[in-house]
Amino acid sequence: MLEAREAVRHLRAYRPPLAGRTGLRLDFSESTVGCSPRVLARLRSLDSELLARYPERAPVEKEVAGFLGLDPAQVLLTNGIDEAIHLLCSTYLDPGDEALIAVPTFAMYAIFAQAEGARVVEVRASDNFTFPAQDLLAQLSPRTRLIAVANPNNPTGAAVAGDVLIQIAQAAPQAALLVDEAYFEFHGETLIDRAFIGQTFLGQTRQIENLFVARTFSKAYGLAGLRIGVLAGQARQMAMVRRVASQYNVNAAALAVLPEALQDQEYVGRYVAQVLSNRERLQQELGNLGLHYWTSHANFVLVRVGPVHAEFVQALRDRGILVRDRHSDPGCEGCVRLTVGSDEHAQTLIGALRDVVEKLGLRNGLRNEARA
Repeated sequence: MLEAREAVRHLRAYRPPLAGRTGLRLDFSESTVGCSPRVLARLRSLDSELLARYPERAPVEKEVAGFLGLDPAQVLLTNGIDEAIHLLCSTYLDPGDEALIAVPTFAMYAIFAQAEGARVVEVRASDNFTFPAQDLLAQLSPRTRLIAVANPNNPTGAAVAGDVLIQIAQAAPQAALLVDEAYFEFHGETLIDRAFIGQTFLGQTRQIENLFVARTFSKAYGLAGLRIGVLAGQARQMAMVRRVASQYNVNAAALAVLPEALQDQEYVGRYVAQVLSNRERLQQELGNLGLHYWTSHANFVLVRVGPVHAEFVQALRDRGILVRDRHSDPGCEGCVRLTVGSDEHAQTLIGALRDVVEKLGLRNGLRNEARA
């Protein structure tokens, strides 16, 4: 009888709640306003000839590399960051290797590592979700071959200083360190310029060979439905990653519109500015409502509502607003994640929150303990 590999049989299935998503989408940290009008115009111009040909990734990779200030050999376009994670696991993990992950965080790091037969070592963040750098360093071993860090982190919104990440990369030269910068635009700090753009020392160019940075165009750019991201790294290592990547992993429509998205930085900048302003506004409102939240560096805020988390999510759904229950994540008992969007959408959420907090009696039941 045919059976899947043992590693696959023991995987925990990841099934995000994608069904029935009718309403204001504040559950998947997507853009609430969608992509640039220039992207839509380019989509409408696509013809049958473009769709009949296999997609060519290299010309767009060159444009993305220029946008990031990198050489094309340092850049690989991927089918979202999910594929970038998968490719790194396929490239560097053998059965019995170890992958270090600070939790709570994005589920796919563990899933793709376990699918390769690796042992996942989870390092719990502190109670205020600060990054457990010293605990993670203490878990390093000769078997450590992958370390995955979301910066800012999902679902907490916490950020890690670049110096800490570089320290980790240098402490584990045998391990690939993936820094997932999916929410970079809402944080503004990156390791790309420090890790891959030549730093001169005594006339020599130094780069951090075992460090990789992933970005997505699903969040600030509003292209989640087209599934396109980018993985950047040192050229010699990226050549190895390319060996396990399909030549046709990114579809023609995504490749056609990405240059338009990159060129319309005014559109992206306006949306990001609204999110940053509304993130502060939402956090202030949560504090006024007496809810326990964590200061975020992403386009969402994690809030603890306690045992009524499911009722809280349903009450907002009844008002046409979708939010994400994160109760099952490590350390996130009773927590819900709220996406921050445009001015209009933030106002809609705040108004609904006031009603729901009153309805569920949360105003007097919880104490605000916001942490930086």
